[in-house]
Amino acid sequence: MTNNNSTTILIVPGLRDHVPEHWQTLLAEQLPKVRTVPPLEHDKLSLAARVDAIQRELEQIDGPVIIVAHSAGVLMVVHWAARYSRPIKGALLATPPDLDATWPANYPTPESLSANGWTPLPRKQLPFPSLVCASDDDHLASLEAVRRMASDWESSVAELGPVGHLNPASGFGEWPGAHELIQMLDR
Repeated sequence: MTNNNSTTILIVPGLRDHVPEHWQTLLAEQLPKVRTVPPLEHDKLSLAARVDAIQRELEQIDGPVIIVAHSAGVLMVVHWAARYSRPIKGALLATPPDLDATWPANYPTPESLSANGWTPLPRKQLPFPSLVCASDDDHLASLEAVRRMASDWESSVAELGPVGHLNPASGFGEWPGAHELIQMLDR
């Protein structure tokens, strides 16, 4: 078991929502007590809609929660924390993208993200313990940019080495390290 029986894991996917072979999807299938923020049917780029979806899921959970977010899901969690108040036991924040970076053509543009409320990104201490996982070779954020975000949020950093964006395109499927990191947060 990855987490104790009283803690619920809340999975917060990125903009691509649920990908069957993604480590978050596989992790959710292995956990005893888990909820996943459902995909949006409309306004997929709307930050407000994404943050509201996180809040709706949290309102369904009694007891302690650990958030497990990936990519833009990390940014959603940071925005959620700036707007809502609820005790969170900890957050595993994997490979947040850098909103100031130039992303490949198949990703939203900085202008479209800004128009949908993603900027400015909150840059203050998160009100719960958090661990930001960083990659040496993520095409959506440099290691230095992720370190800066983690510092602003007063999060611990786990540098994972060259793991790309920690997604199926980077060879992840299963990410066994997630279990260990969740256990750390659940202590």
